[in-house]
Amino acid sequence: MAQYLIYLAPVSALVALVSVVYFWRTVMKHDEGTLEMIEIAQAIRIGARAYLRRQYLTVITFFLAMFVVLYIFVYLGYLNVFVPWAFISGAGFSALAGFVGMTMATHANVRTANAARNSLNTALRVAFAGGAVTGLIVVGLGLLDLSFWYFFLNWFYRGLGETARIQIITSTMLNFGMGASAMALFARVGGGIYTKAADVGADLVGKVEAGIPEDDPRNPAVIADNVGDNVGDIAGLGADLYESYVGAIVATCALAVAAGFGMAGVTVPLALAGLGVLASIFGMRFVETGEEASQKQLLSALRKGVFVAAAIIAIVTLPVVVTLLGWSNVGMYFAVLFGLLCGIGIGLITEYYTSAQYAATKRVAESATTGHATVVIQGLAVGMGSLGPFTFLIVATIIASYYVAGGGTSFNLGLYGIGLAAVGMLSTLGITLTTDAYGPIADNAGGIAEMSNQPPVVRERTDALDSLGNTTAATGKGFCIGSAALAALALIAAYRDQVFLIANDLGLDLALDFSVLNTNVLAGLLLGSMLPFVFSAMTMTAVGRSAQRIVEEVRRQFRDITGLLEGTAKPDYALCVDICTQAALKEMVLPSVIAVLSPIAVGLIFGVEGVVGLLGGGLLSGIALAVFTGNAGGAWDNAKKYIEEGHYGGKGSLAHHAAVTGDTVGDPLKDTVGPSLDILIKLISMVSVVFASFIIQNHLF
Repeated sequence: MAQYLIYLAPVSALVALVSVVYFWRTVMKHDEGTLEMIEIAQAIRIGARAYLRRQYLTVITFFLAMFVVLYIFVYLGYLNVFVPWAFISGAGFSALAGFVGMTMATHANVRTANAARNSLNTALRVAFAGGAVTGLIVVGLGLLDLSFWYFFLNWFYRGLGETARIQIITSTMLNFGMGASAMALFARVGGGIYTKAADVGADLVGKVEAGIPEDDPRNPAVIADNVGDNVGDIAGLGADLYESYVGAIVATCALAVAAGFGMAGVTVPLALAGLGVLASIFGMRFVETGEEASQKQLLSALRKGVFVAAAIIAIVTLPVVVTLLGWSNVGMYFAVLFGLLCGIGIGLITEYYTSAQYAATKRVAESATTGHATVVIQGLAVGMGSLGPFTFLIVATIIASYYVAGGGTSFNLGLYGIGLAAVGMLSTLGITLTTDAYGPIADNAGGIAEMSNQPPVVRERTDALDSLGNTTAATGKGFCIGSAALAALALIAAYRDQVFLIANDLGLDLALDFSVLNTNVLAGLLLGSMLPFVFSAMTMTAVGRSAQRIVEEVRRQFRDITGLLEGTAKPDYALCVDICTQAALKEMVLPSVIAVLSPIAVGLIFGVEGVVGLLGGGLLSGIALAVFTGNAGGAWDNAKKYIEEGHYGGKGSLAHHAAVTGDTVGDPLKDTVGPSLDILIKLISMVSVVFASFIIQNHLF
């Protein structure tokens, strides 16, 4: 029985990809609506495809250069011959996941808007089916690529002993993860810059200066804003969680070697991931709601599917762990369970701090009544305060997983347990990502309804779905950050194990001191703590510069195009789309390259000890900054929508103008900085593992 459990991964991957086809056809069966709706949707679709095509053409140079560099390292004996190909496949599949998800979203948005003309439940199901394509393509392609490399390398190196074979398999798969992480960073940074430049420009000039509604067709930046939702929150999101997913799995597989579990230990995370895919698909059957549903009922409908999937994983994991690892290691099951509970807990914490159903966001809305400054101050306070319960939950999960897995008697067993907790958290990614990707589809649907002048009831339904989407998007970002914390910790442990394995192969006797009193470690800690802030500053500056160009262009069109504000002339949407595209592609390169080069540079100067410090410092400050920025931005966003619903004076009031300012400040924080940071901390870990042999043999100190 045990030897067959490994096949759960490829079988589940195929089931996921077949389900993608099913949900794709489900969405496409629905009508696109009126000619005006079709025209608007086509403009969004063309803009999104054009951006993504130019983005991929821009980053292909980087990946080809890295491919050549990795082959040079193969020639020099630092890496095995399959590493460059694994790197390229990871990047390629990550890009493909983002592309498929975004393409579906640009077809689902208009169909959701049209479905809202008939009923709220139908619109919810169309948007959810569109999100399911993103959720399942990510887990399907991730497991497919992982399965390919596992089975191919296991066959190719079949003449080696099990331990040596596993070492080659896991080290190659970690390189696959590096490719996925690098692609995800480009996608998140570029998409985040694009979407927030358009969003900020549209809001500042349209809502505040011109006093026109959100998504008003007179706003020249409105199409660029809707395009941004797709390239940032769908394509970027898909690539982001793709690398989180495969990163957690490959890190845990690598830790199985040091834990002494051999091939059985490698099989556990792969089998759990496969079961998670099946559970997610089953949970999707439970997502539905009635007409005139409240926000609480809509959220409950989405939660039901996630909870059903989590319950299935909790049940089926026990026999898998016992079959592969034996009853003596049943603690590994509880580590998985703690990871599942942590994921649910993160969702609830994020919801509390970002949803207008609760006091935190309502306080932000109330603070808008006294002006722009107070709403900014209160939003910052909410973001900072949210770090407390989030951190306690992550710490509790790490400690509990470590000790139930046997960390009290074996350090390596404890680390493997933490890795399994990360896999457990991400096991339901198929449906968790679906609820996240649903948000931008609903947002676009509202924009299309507004721009095509649909009856008020249609906009009410799309607004309800959009408001729900803001909460699920914020929850999804919290989920990304939490999984990144566990996955990055597992990757740091995997790096340590790889260092000792490489040193043993080279016949080196490394005497490493990872104490903070070691100057190399301390230097790495300080540099690692600094890196997320410098990275964030660069991305924020990029958004600011790009937004300035959009603001100037929107003002110019309002001023120069006769009859635009009166609605008798059409704006030049394409020019704003082009400005955002050029700016995003230009600004995304430097932050991403710095992220890749920083661990290599620190390693060459301060050695392995410095790299461990860098990874630790980056993890601690990166997670804290990501939680703060994500929840502060989410609170500002939903506070604005709460006021727009009629509270504190409603749309056009002084409180609304202040709330728009808060939302404008929060937009790049929650959609550019926060999502990019969780990739950053995992990418530097992946790069460290890949170049460990080179650093061991060539460092200065």
